[in-house]
Amino acid sequence: MTDHAHLDVASLSHPGMVRSHNEDSVFVDPDAGIAVLADGMGGYNAGEVASGIAVSVVSNGMLPELSSGRELSKVDAQSGLSHAALLLQQQIAAANKGIYDAAQARPECAGMGTTIVAAVFFANRVSIGHIGDSRCYRLRGEKFEQLTHDHSLLQEQIDSGQITAEQAKYSLNKNLVTRALGIEAIVPADIAEYRIEPNDIYLLCSDGLTDMVDPDVVQNVVDGRRTELAQAAAELVDLANQNGGRDNISIVLVRVPPEYLPSSGWAQRFLARRKG
Repeated sequence: MTDHAHLDVASLSHPGMVRSHNEDSVFVDPDAGIAVLADGMGGYNAGEVASGIAVSVVSNGMLPELSSGRELSKVDAQSGLSHAALLLQQQIAAANKGIYDAAQARPECAGMGTTIVAAVFFANRVSIGHIGDSRCYRLRGEKFEQLTHDHSLLQEQIDSGQITAEQAKYSLNKNLVTRALGIEAIVPADIAEYRIEPNDIYLLCSDGLTDMVDPDVVQNVVDGRRTELAQAAAELVDLANQNGGRDNISIVLVRVPPEYLPSSGWAQRFLARRKG
């Protein structure tokens, strides 16, 4: 348990309007400061198995460390990553091994994999790790920004200039990921770290949302429900389904209340100066 205010969170997962079952998995703990979302893929129920392993391994691996009182902000001299970021990297690697080994051992799970996006909040920082095309966005003030970069064929085509972002909306390659957890013995995760500010809102989501709802519409919904995250999540799921709901839809929203940040942090000093 933490000794400060917890995060304001909401999560929702829905099978959508086409799929017969939900292969997404979600975990969030507002007190420990962790959110994990995975979008599974594979025949039969293998996608559900893969996403479940990913979320279970990462959350179960991180929780004891997050509650241990260790200095998560300490930076490792060799990697340049914080202790929290290193832990997240290690647990995502462990999840990859767990999925890969299960796929090798169970014929019905051969070829299964999953995307993953995870966020770990500590002190005045957030570490974000991801593989695949599940995303993390941040709403800070009026700026809505995508913090992750998709590992997908579509994103590679955009990056190389083969197509524009507008043309990508109508592409048939939306679901082709170039990196997924569990497909190979070693799959590197992208790890990034950011300073958090009071009232930041972070959105973790599967492509069942972003393929169905434009980012500016997502921003308007989240912006209009800043303190009503459960309603925002429900509204986003409804919009995705109204637009076709062709895939499972999973959403985690995390708001950073001002009292969450350390009392000695820069934000409190800044606010105190403004009030003085």
